[in-house]
Amino acid sequence: MTGFLFGEDSEKFFSPTHGKPRKSSKPASSGNSTGTTESSPLSVSELNVWIKRTLDQSIASFWIAGEVSGVMQSSSGHVYLTLKDDSNQISAVLWRSTWEKFRFDLRDGMAVLCRGKLDMYGPRGSVQVILDRIEPQGLGALQLAFRKLHAQLEAEGLFRSDRKRPLPRFPVRIGFVTSPHGAAIHDFLEVLRRRWPQANVLVIPSRVQGEGSADEIARAIELAGLIQPPLDVLIVGRGGGSIEDLWSFNEEVVVRAIAASPIPTVSAVGHEIDVTLCDLAADVRALTPSEAAERIVPNRDEILETLQTVQMRLAMLMSHKVREQDARLNSLTSRPAFVHPERMLDTAVQRMDEAERACNEATARWLDHKQHHFEKLATQLEAISPLKTLARGYSLTLAEEEHTIVRSIDQVRVDQAIVTRLADGQVLSKVTSVESGIRTNRRSREKGT
Repeated sequence: MTGFLFGEDSEKFFSPTHGKPRKSSKPASSGNSTGTTESSPLSVSELNVWIKRTLDQSIASFWIAGEVSGVMQSSSGHVYLTLKDDSNQISAVLWRSTWEKFRFDLRDGMAVLCRGKLDMYGPRGSVQVILDRIEPQGLGALQLAFRKLHAQLEAEGLFRSDRKRPLPRFPVRIGFVTSPHGAAIHDFLEVLRRRWPQANVLVIPSRVQGEGSADEIARAIELAGLIQPPLDVLIVGRGGGSIEDLWSFNEEVVVRAIAASPIPTVSAVGHEIDVTLCDLAADVRALTPSEAAERIVPNRDEILETLQTVQMRLAMLMSHKVREQDARLNSLTSRPAFVHPERMLDTAVQRMDEAERACNEATARWLDHKQHHFEKLATQLEAISPLKTLARGYSLTLAEEEHTIVRSIDQVRVDQAIVTRLADGQVLSKVTSVESGIRTNRRSREKGT
C-alpha cells in the first residue's frame, strides 16, 4: 500500500522548482506583492498559515501503513506517536475524542493501518498526520478486542446453550433497556401494539452509545431485575449503526449484567451482520427491535384464529360424544333388565327361596347329627357313672372335713365324722372304732351275707 494518497490537483499548489508557492496560491491576507519580492517578505507565521490552509484545501484524507514508534499519551488524553517505515518517518496525533473509541493498546513496534489528514503545526513548523482511524495491520482493533473478550467469557461459560432460558408464552410485563428517544423503542412498540396490545411495556432509559453508555446499560439491566412485580421478559438493544456505535454491547460490564439477569433476556442490538457479545450472552437474539417484538409475544390474530378452530373442533367433538352416548343409552334401555325389571326381581326371589330351603335342610341335618352324637356320649358316660354303681348296692364314704373319698382305714380316726353316700341319699356317721383285716369275698357280698 502506498504511503500517501493526495488529490489529483495537488501539484498546482506548488512550484516545480525550489518548493516556492505559485502566484495563484498566495495568501489572500498578504496582498498581491507579499512574499514575491525582497521588499515584501512573508513572516514565518504567515508562511505556516498559508501552508496549513493549502494542505486543508487540497489534500483529502488518506490511508497510510507503517510502524508505530514513540507512543505518548498526554495529560489531556491526546496520543502522540511516530509512523515510520524502513527509511522515513512522520509525526501523527490521535485526539482524545478519537482515541477513546478504540479498544486496544497501542505499543511501539506495532504495524498499523491508519486513516488521516495532513496538518501543519505552526509553533514547531512541522507537518503531522491527524488520525481518525487506526487498526492493527491485518485485523481491526475492535475485532481484536472482541475476540479477546469473547475467548475470556466463553471460557467462563457465559455463552453455554444450557444457560439459555425459554421465553414466557404470553408475557404481560415487558422491560426494554434502550434510549427513550431512539427509533428502537418506537419500532418495537409499533409491532407490539399490532401483535399483542394487552402487554405493558416499561422503558428503562439508558444511553446506548458513547463514553459511559456501557455502565448505564449495565445499571439499567440490574435495575430491571429489582422491579416488583417482576418483569416477564427484558429486551436490551438499540437501532442500527456502525460497529463503533454498537460497541457498548460488546463491553464486558454489559455482557456480565445480561448473564446475571434473573429475567429471561432478549438482545436486540439492531445489526443483522455483526453478532455482539450481548447476543451470545442473552437467552434469545433478535436481529432488530421489531423482530424482538415478534419473538417475545404471539400474534393476537393467530391466537384468535387458533381459538376459533379449537372451539369448532370442541363443538364437533362434543356433538359426536353426545350422539355416541345417546346410542349407548338406547342400547342399554332396550335390554330386558330395563324393559321388564320385575322379572329380574322374581328370579332373585326364587333364588333366595331356594337358598333358604337348602340352608334349613342343612341346619336340620347338622342338628340331627349332633343329637345322635350327644346321645352316644351320654350312654357312654352313664355306663361309667359312679351313681349307677351305687344303685347296685354300693356306697361311697367321704371324710366330712375334706370331702375326700375314703379308700383306706388309714384315712379315718375314731370320733371322725364321715359321710356315706348311697344311691338314694347319704348317711352322716361317727367312727367309734377302726378295725383292719376284714375280708369279704365277692360272692358273700352279692348274697348279702
